[in-house]
Amino acid sequence: MQTTTLGDSDLAVSKICLGTMTFGEQNSEAEAHSQLDYALERGVNFIDTAEMYPVMPRAETQGRTESYIGSWLKKSGRRGEVVLASKVAGPNPTMHWVRGGKNDLDAASIGAAVEASLRRLHTEHIDLYQLHWPSRNVPIFGANAFEPRAERPAAAIEDTLAALGRLIEQGKIGHIGVSNESSWGVSEFVKQSEQKGLPRIATVQNLYNLTARNFETSLMTETCFREHVGLLAYSPLAFGQLSAKYLDDPKASGRLTLFPPTWSPRYLRPAVLAATARYAELARANGMTPAQMALAWCYSRWFVASTIIGATTLTQLKENIDAYATPLSDDVAAAIDAIHASLPNPGQ
Repeated sequence: MQTTTLGDSDLAVSKICLGTMTFGEQNSEAEAHSQLDYALERGVNFIDTAEMYPVMPRAETQGRTESYIGSWLKKSGRRGEVVLASKVAGPNPTMHWVRGGKNDLDAASIGAAVEASLRRLHTEHIDLYQLHWPSRNVPIFGANAFEPRAERPAAAIEDTLAALGRLIEQGKIGHIGVSNESSWGVSEFVKQSEQKGLPRIATVQNLYNLTARNFETSLMTETCFREHVGLLAYSPLAFGQLSAKYLDDPKASGRLTLFPPTWSPRYLRPAVLAATARYAELARANGMTPAQMALAWCYSRWFVASTIIGATTLTQLKENIDAYATPLSDDVAAAIDAIHASLPNPGQ
């Protein structure tokens, strides 16, 4: 397993990151521990979680994912072998169980979030601490158009960075990143850090898969290249849609059937289904499973620092990691681009 350094930090991580949002909802504690053991056996040293996990977010389960990881760290004694990343939830009044739904990425909210995560994770230090989504008005989670009329009060980026800087000084977090961000947001975080002598973001964790390639065309690729910000690509299989399992069996067990489609209707759009069918046909014609091809493509992108994979079974996890060694020919890559040109970003 190859490793890479995140941004200008000293964090050396595997090119595959184990995502854990299923721990505590679709996966039991024992299953979570098995996944963590197997990932490390395969050379994956990077684990990503969040205070709001598991998904679907619920008051009854919030924080359970971190608790499962924490119990594994305590039992295994392998904290020194992993780069541990977590995230603080941004403001969302519907998630009233996270600090009363008033989390505005200010010093009080971030401080409380870090302390709670450290307790659940049974650790004194989080290597990479990320802002799960912006405090300000930004179109995310399936919304694509910026709407000025949706403006709302938001914590100043300078104040958020200052709060994170104090936590770095205290040794509670090591490096910082953002998630679900725009090119303007990344640039503004970098500008504020340089102008005010505040911590610099090392990463951006954004959606990226065969049906959602907006990262390439929204100036994010150039912005992150020039500002030395590494992309952590999440949802590389589009909530499992790109495995084609729902095409083969619309009632297959998975996130899109277990949870209401309102959670992520973008992956149920007719154009997504059409694109998935064509990608699946291409993969099978070239001796790959649809999941293998989708992941091999993502792994091969020069601007992806690490790809966050998730699984509910060890069989799925093995296939996802094995795909790292799957060669992707120039002809297949060109065919993928041709499909994308005819059905651009239906899952964005």
